Amino acid sequence: MNRKNVWAYILFVVSLFWVSGQVFAQSQITADLKGTIDQVLEIVSDKDLKKNPTLRREKLRNVIGLRFNYKQMVMRSLAKNYKNRSENERKEFTMLFKKLLENSYASKIENYRNETINYVGEQIKGKYALVKTQIVRKDGVIDVDYKMLKENGQWLVYDFVIEGVSLIRNYRSQFSKIISTESYATLVSKLSKKVKDFEAKSLVEAENL
Repeated sequence: MNRKNVWAYILFVVSLFWVSGQVFAQSQITADLKGTIDQVLEIVSDKDLKKNPTLRREKLRNVIGLRFNYKQMVMRSLAKNYKNRSENERKEFTMLFKKLLENSYASKIENYRNETINYVGEQIKGKYALVKTQIVRKDGVIDVDYKMLKENGQWLVYDFVIEGVSLIRNYRSQFSKIISTESYATLVSKLSKKVKDFEAKSLVEAENL
């Protein structure tokens, strides 16, 4: 082995130990997130639940709901438009957003096909944390970062960053455009329709079993 290959080999081995260290020395934050994702994948992989899409979707919603901070998501998605809303409007929008995200996330995760999920890093700064993961698929690797916030002793997800694109930032851009060019009422109407479309699709899938 020549000198160049020796150094390449050493760097390779060091990198393996670094990755392994991140995996096995993960904090409770990553462990809790991993626990939720494991539950989600267990539900998706359950052969009996595949025969009952309605029940499977309900179980997914319940698990996802315990790990997502919907209030923070709504505040950050509406941004300056949030403070102009009444308490009832905030509750209504949070419920709509919750249903939208639950159905959207669930519909995507239901397409899971035995990909490997690696937990590759974690950053903590005060009450904020970032858990970095990679979804390893046959056709490549997808980077998914979970932004988390500690509230009332719990670390909950308030944003996803998929391949460098923030989910909340994307929603904020869309919501702001609709409100400024049309109205807040139009945004609520569009979200309501989107949720109904998701739910109708889920019902059709259940009926076609």
